[in-house]
Amino acid sequence: LFLLFFTTHEELQTLDVDDAFFSTPEDIAARALKPQGGVNFIRTFKKQAEDQAVNLPPNLDELVQNATYVQSPDNLVWQYFYNLKGSREYPFPGGVFQWARYRINGTGLNETEKIFSESLNKHENTLTLATLRITSNGLGQPHFHFNANEMGYVISGCGQAGVILSGGTANFNIGIGDVIFFPVGTQHFLKSLCDEDLLLVLAYSTGNQLETLRMNDYFRGTADHILAQLFFKNQAEFQKFPKSAK
Repeated sequence: LFLLFFTTHEELQTLDVDDAFFSTPEDIAARALKPQGGVNFIRTFKKQAEDQAVNLPPNLDELVQNATYVQSPDNLVWQYFYNLKGSREYPFPGGVFQWARYRINGTGLNETEKIFSESLNKHENTLTLATLRITSNGLGQPHFHFNANEMGYVISGCGQAGVILSGGTANFNIGIGDVIFFPVGTQHFLKSLCDEDLLLVLAYSTGNQLETLRMNDYFRGTADHILAQLFFKNQAEFQKFPKSAK
């Protein structure tokens, strides 16, 4: 079972090998592929009623005798492959992140992480992927991303998502199999409501380092005399908010 994200907001356009083959004139395919039997052999191929990229033939075991592949060199594989589940965990109050991402400062990354990180940044329209685990009754605090849309898929658990708008908050419940979407610059939060941890796979529409601003960071980053004016509270009252942990 694969969970796939594609870097397009338009209708996805895909051309499979069999579709390309059957769209090619028989004589052209014969001259390009040069099979034994020529064009007569090409004519023995029949287009199936179902899409074979999705529906496997019922007699697949009879058709395929060997489906092994030779493993490519690691330095080549690591440009396209990253072991997210086995990667370093980044805890926060209430949960933990694991990242497949680009980082401007590669200090401390191992060889695999460096190659994958640099590969992401070399290509246009790539994705930053992550898993987010929020412990039971935990909170992923309000935040927004400066440079990416965010899309997520709920693997386990249940919870609530919120989108904070100027006129109020749009709340909705989420559970296994649900997809959520937060446009770039939209402040949002996630919280777990079940006894089981809330686990999501997240995709961010950037191959650059993800830029995020969290509520505790921008609130505590605002001068207390400014906050006093905004909220009509004594300046000293804002010392009750703890400083953001780095």
